[in-house]
Amino acid sequence: MRVNRLGLGCAAGLIALSTYMALDTFAISDSYQNDATMMNMALFDSSQEAEAEYESEADTERIVDSYDDGEKSVTIYEYRVYDTNVYVADVVLSSSEYLKSAFAEGTYGKNIKAATSQIAGENGAVLAINGDYYGARERGYVIRNGVLYRDSAAGSDVLCIYPDGKMEVVKDSDYTAQELVEKGVWQAFSFGPGLLENGEITVTTHEEVGRAMASNPRTAIGWVSDNHYLFVVSDGRTGDNDGLTLYELADFMKSLGAVTAYNMDGGGSSTMVFNGELINNPSAGGRHSRERSVSDIVYIG
Repeated sequence: MRVNRLGLGCAAGLIALSTYMALDTFAISDSYQNDATMMNMALFDSSQEAEAEYESEADTERIVDSYDDGEKSVTIYEYRVYDTNVYVADVVLSSSEYLKSAFAEGTYGKNIKAATSQIAGENGAVLAINGDYYGARERGYVIRNGVLYRDSAAGSDVLCIYPDGKMEVVKDSDYTAQELVEKGVWQAFSFGPGLLENGEITVTTHEEVGRAMASNPRTAIGWVSDNHYLFVVSDGRTGDNDGLTLYELADFMKSLGAVTAYNMDGGGSSTMVFNGELINNPSAGGRHSRERSVSDIVYIG
């Protein structure tokens, strides 16, 4: 009789466990998502707790690929943070001349677009990410390779990269585009917002870009020291990848050692290409990975 009772107890336990797992997977996932969001918000109220969260998650990483020709060193890492695959290109250059930008079809203009991989291939890029998609907007400073293409302010943060390899984020209300050129700015991108300044997070837990009021695929550039950069692209909008909020992206980049960091165009545009191969899974194709055509890229070549 004792054996029968034990067997019945085990069977009942297995049924209860199976029922819970089914409910957890199919019936209460929305509730779990909401609870997770609230938990993250509580974590972010304490910067120390937020950093501790990233320290534990940053262990889930692997090296995807690498390149080193003596002048340019690129190592690609894949991280798993916030239920999202995030790809980090750690870039060390002997000279900032290897950090470049390029337009689709080699032409500045409206509605001139191509896939990041195509622009990268045409310019012999070792590494490339999508830029700020300047062509989708009528305003916002555009300075590329020292040439001023657009001088209309958009009321936004501007990423400035200098010939000596330094990077900073400024307000376009503080400088005209011509003044930035006179300061020696080599590349200027207008999307934003800035994520880190002097190693401190400059976005809030509620801050987002336009209509992107949720976790999304993201693209960002970080500066560690002269000619040492971090190119970051996250997946998102898929069943396996939630995507990142701006705050999560900023805190993750801070954990990697970035001193300055800036948010580029994201969503379906977010793409990383290394030696001609797609590294991430762009979300422009819905259920299927497909690149969105963009106006410009930032690349190492």
